[in-house]
Amino acid sequence: MRARSVISHVLLAGVALAFLYPLIFAVATALKPPGETFGSASLMGSSLRWRNFSDVFAYVPFQRYILNGVLVAGAGTVVVLCASALSAYAFASLRWRGRDGVFLLFLATLMVPQEVLVVPMFLLMQALGWVDTYQSLIFPWAFTAFGTFLLRQFFRSVPGELREAARIDSAGELRIFVRIMLPLARPALGVLAVFTFITYWNSFLWPLIMINDVTARGTVPLGLQLFFGQNGNQWHLVMAASIISILPTLLLLVALQKHLVKGIATAGLAGR
Repeated sequence: MRARSVISHVLLAGVALAFLYPLIFAVATALKPPGETFGSASLMGSSLRWRNFSDVFAYVPFQRYILNGVLVAGAGTVVVLCASALSAYAFASLRWRGRDGVFLLFLATLMVPQEVLVVPMFLLMQALGWVDTYQSLIFPWAFTAFGTFLLRQFFRSVPGELREAARIDSAGELRIFVRIMLPLARPALGVLAVFTFITYWNSFLWPLIMINDVTARGTVPLGLQLFFGQNGNQWHLVMAASIISILPTLLLLVALQKHLVKGIATAGLAGR
């Protein structure tokens, strides 16, 4: 049993190292001098060049892209949580004609790839006058079926007797939703918040199409593209900027770790 435990730990450590190696390589490359990025087979350079991280902000206004990314991802996450929670409660707890059929049609939208919707969505944004604006980055993808499905499954796992007892006490549906269902759904909301924030934060195709003034309203993925240009590819700065761009999502994961673990363990498993 002891030998089996040692072997298991060694295998797990090997798998963990395999997953961590790209991050280790990125950090090591970010600390290399400019001329040693690909000039040596060694993982580490001849010296640790910490100023690469400050050079990122001198090369491009990367702090602006981070603020734009936090604004877009944060606002988009709030909109997704509100819209998904309301629609999920309607599909899970309210009884109305055609509810299940509408929900199946709603889920069918998950099978439509984003690339198919880019052209009609761009024409809609152009008709609204939202091209090259923050709202064009936030609202078009805020009303998707994934969050509704996730929260619906969680709401259906809540005993119906709890809602019936609240109705007997003269509580309306809005009060039941705000005072009872939302507090119970914190783990599922935490999972959805993390997934949504990361999706907005890493989005590249839609901001590339919608944003004309990258300096003013560009997000982090668009900012990373500026390190590739006529003066060559600044790989050491790209890696340093990539490490910096990980920090907001890492802080979010740490802040919501408890809800994330609990939500993954419960959300979507007990729905009927």
